[in-house]
Amino acid sequence: MQNPSQKQWSHSPILAAEITKLLITKPSAVYLDATLGLGGHTAYFTRQLSAGGIIIGLDKDKNAISMAEAKVNDARLKTFNLSYLQAGEALASLGIMGVQGALFDLGLSSYQLDDGARGFSFLNDGPLDMRFDNAKGITADDIVNAWPVSKIEEILLKYGEERAASKIALAIFQARANGRIESTFQLAKIIESVLPRQGKTHPATKTFQALRIAVNDELNTVEAAPKILPNIILAGGRAAFLTFHSTEDRIIKYGLKELTQSGNWQLVNKKVIEPTFEEIKQNPRARSAKLRVIERLK
Repeated sequence: MQNPSQKQWSHSPILAAEITKLLITKPSAVYLDATLGLGGHTAYFTRQLSAGGIIIGLDKDKNAISMAEAKVNDARLKTFNLSYLQAGEALASLGIMGVQGALFDLGLSSYQLDDGARGFSFLNDGPLDMRFDNAKGITADDIVNAWPVSKIEEILLKYGEERAASKIALAIFQARANGRIESTFQLAKIIESVLPRQGKTHPATKTFQALRIAVNDELNTVEAAPKILPNIILAGGRAAFLTFHSTEDRIIKYGLKELTQSGNWQLVNKKVIEPTFEEIKQNPRARSAKLRVIERLK
């Protein structure tokens, strides 16, 4: 079986040209790719940097870091196997006080979705894992097979905005009574048995989203992200947030609004930026993306 770090994964960074134009305002400065992934956005950034510019890349996924380093292949990229909430630690270790710009791409990378062994997608069979850092923490398997039905229903409602949460949670509970639910395909079939497919959207979409968010405690992490900006962004610097579902975008929207109320920050784009029809046509995974950018005034 091929190791994920050996396989060539394709990845199309979303709104890459727009983000680069808005974020890279000083070619010789230090920038942060807080969610490095496979390095797609960073590859764009490096083209705009001078020889003295630096990109600091963070990711909780060690395999992603290895692949990003190979893809970007640039000594100006300094990587750390850390959460973006630990950005201050990475900067301090390099003796850097702050950055001119930071990108927080809050979506899954294509490689995570397409690698069945990670368990993120119902399109590929694999274990119910769903951890960004697959070396620690609870898994989707733990939730599906051990959590009370009421708790499963709660996360489907809260994190997936799934209207059929009660029906799906009960189906999971009943199915596991006959044996452990071990794979993504098993779970998807259980969901399909009580929620038939309508249109293009797979009935398991919201459930898988909710489980992934619960496993990685994503919303609490997302909520904390705007709060760290005063500690890492220099005056005149910017932070860009790329979100992929309404709950996440709502959190970022209000988090940035709180910063602007201090008088020290301003929104660069008051109206959210979305991919063009042409980009969505080329990359359907871009369809739900929303970009918000904020600038530190002082």
